[in-house]
Amino acid sequence: MPGFTVRTADQLPSLLQGFRKETGLTQSDVALRLGVTQQTYSALERNAENIGAARLLKLLGILGVEMVLDKPVPLHPTPGQTDTDQPSW
Repeated sequence: MPGFTVRTADQLPSLLQGFRKETGLTQSDVALRLGVTQQTYSALERNAENIGAARLLKLLGILGVEMVLDKPVPLHPTPGQTDTDQPSW
């Protein structure tokens, strides 16, 4: 299955809806597993850019989706930088 690059929060609603439909779950199914009403989940799916990290991760787990964070390779590395450099924290 291909990955999806998410660069802005406004991409989340359509992605979450697509993943939900791909799994064959209704909004009611997901709401039950998430512990909210169908109406609350519907609003959450429409306004996904406002979901907190913990709830988003739980929702992704319900949908069978994992979040992978990756640092894009710069088009023009700075002098002395390689594409395998790790964050300094």
